[in-house]
Amino acid sequence: MTNKLKVLYISYDGMTDPLGQSQVIPYLSYLSKKNIEIHILSAEKSDLFIKGKEKISEILQLNDIIWHPTAYTKKPAVISTIMDIRKIIRMSSKLQKQYHFDIVHCRSYISAFAGLYLKQKYKVKFLFDMRGFYPDERVDGNLWPQSNPVYKLIYKYFKKKEKLFLSSADYIISLTYAAKDIITDKFKYCTAPISVIPCCADLNHFDFHKINKFKISELRDETGISETDFVLSYLGSIGTWYMIDEMLLFFKILKKHKQNVKFLIITKDIPDIIYQSARKLDISIEDIIIKASERSSVPELLSLSNVSVFFIKPVFSKKASSPTKLAELLGMGIPVICNSTVGDIDKFVPDFNLGLLVNQMDETDFERVILQIDDLAKTDSEILRAVAEEHFSVDKGAEQYFSVYKDLSVK
Repeated sequence: MTNKLKVLYISYDGMTDPLGQSQVIPYLSYLSKKNIEIHILSAEKSDLFIKGKEKISEILQLNDIIWHPTAYTKKPAVISTIMDIRKIIRMSSKLQKQYHFDIVHCRSYISAFAGLYLKQKYKVKFLFDMRGFYPDERVDGNLWPQSNPVYKLIYKYFKKKEKLFLSSADYIISLTYAAKDIITDKFKYCTAPISVIPCCADLNHFDFHKINKFKISELRDETGISETDFVLSYLGSIGTWYMIDEMLLFFKILKKHKQNVKFLIITKDIPDIIYQSARKLDISIEDIIIKASERSSVPELLSLSNVSVFFIKPVFSKKASSPTKLAELLGMGIPVICNSTVGDIDKFVPDFNLGLLVNQMDETDFERVILQIDDLAKTDSEILRAVAEEHFSVDKGAEQYFSVYKDLSVK
């Protein structure tokens, strides 16, 4: 690419959101150094935008990225999304007239409405970075209950749009090979090339080599976790997709087999939800440590754990799910316990010896896994990190995006 390639990246997730900071900005910062002029059009939530706009503006300016933030509309439900789609289309059209983009890179379905418009009206190359099966996610998460006729119509509408996005895209990004196989096998109308780029992590940040021993000592005093405790950890949000009741049951059974066991849950969600579930299972709250942490402190907290667990609701839409926490945990050299039939978990975890798979999600299968947990905790951290560097680093993911951009630039 001799001439500077111009790319408009459209995201319905804000750059002041934690997700935008971990899963968008690092990739685009890498790509901006590759003779690419990058613009971001994003929908920003007002409270996060007020708090974070100066910091994010500074980061993006330092990386020569031009930011065009717009306001995310929260209410009323459905109507607000329609309003935002129209607004994003108008803004993208205005920006196209001003900057003449070569590629429009659309993160998920809402952004793809604008991408399709730019392709049809201005012949811009349309990159559909689908992230997952959005309409099915909304149904599987009970956000669009199909017993409600309005949501039933909305689901059908988005499935039609999904077909249009996939059949019109010049290139498609899937988070998982499992989702790519579904698209290839079932969606015969899709003829565009598909690349698989999983959710990656900033391995400079999630690096067990950089842990401050004095900080760890402080955290042990603060949390009451001693060096002799065996610590099971969980990182991330609770609810919708993550099965906290099953994870707590796993911990309860683990306590029957091991003394001095603690469950460290790193989340910004309300602790009461977790405590209520623990009481129902007759688990002592004293054995559960819940910590809300800013991203900067997450690696230190994670380093207290021997093994980490995450159980994800095993539904169709999760075939397209690539948990970012997997990449972060591997960067920290922590082995995992997770359930099968989610994304590419069945492929990566056993093939690279990253952890143990739960197949049946019942007490018998939990027992089977727990009997192997001591050996699991002895897994070489360097080996786990090496897998993360090979498959789940932001630089690796960004380089794959760069290859896609190069392919589109010569089409």
